[in-house]
Amino acid sequence: MAPAWATGAVDLPLVPAGSNTWIVDEAQSLSRINESQLTGELQPLSQKTGIEVRFVTLRRLDYGETIDSFVDQLFKRWYPDAEAQANQVLIALDTITNTIGIRVGEVAAERLTPAIATSVIDETMQVPLRQGNKYNQAILDASDRLVAVLSGEPDPGPPVVIDTTRVEGTFASAEETEESRGNSTVVVIVLLVLATVIPMATYYWYVR
Repeated sequence: MAPAWATGAVDLPLVPAGSNTWIVDEAQSLSRINESQLTGELQPLSQKTGIEVRFVTLRRLDYGETIDSFVDQLFKRWYPDAEAQANQVLIALDTITNTIGIRVGEVAAERLTPAIATSVIDETMQVPLRQGNKYNQAILDASDRLVAVLSGEPDPGPPVVIDTTRVEGTFASAEETEESRGNSTVVVIVLLVLATVIPMATYYWYVR
């Protein structure tokens, strides 16, 4: 038996094709302002192209369920036949594991190719999630990219990630450290020799 807080496809309300619901935020991860912004992007897209994009968030999957099996079941439950599925794009996000699944109908796939669809969930959405569970940004960025692609515009692509983990030139290498140690040793020896030789030379000068 699944925990009471787990979510399966049958637990969500029906959102059939043609519905004005664009986000089912079961995980309560989005602000009201951003939900309104999503509606303001996805509803005009539907009116312009006939393609409907919806996002679902949830806190935990049923035991044994994966995000892919969940989104498969939900896609078939909401859109039970090929005609209803054709113009649909459905994205589901589990906020416990930060895993994301996507399903694309046959007509929508003419513009949203498998490569772009995969990039949307693996790059556009995952980058903000890896930077601190930024769910609002992840979904808004995905919406922006999907709207562009499904409207027939050039794909803006995934976000550019700058690797800040490598800091070059700050620390000496092991070879540089060993060389420095060697030089220091030479200097110390020279100083010791001078400290010994100079007093002896001075003494010798005076006793002559």
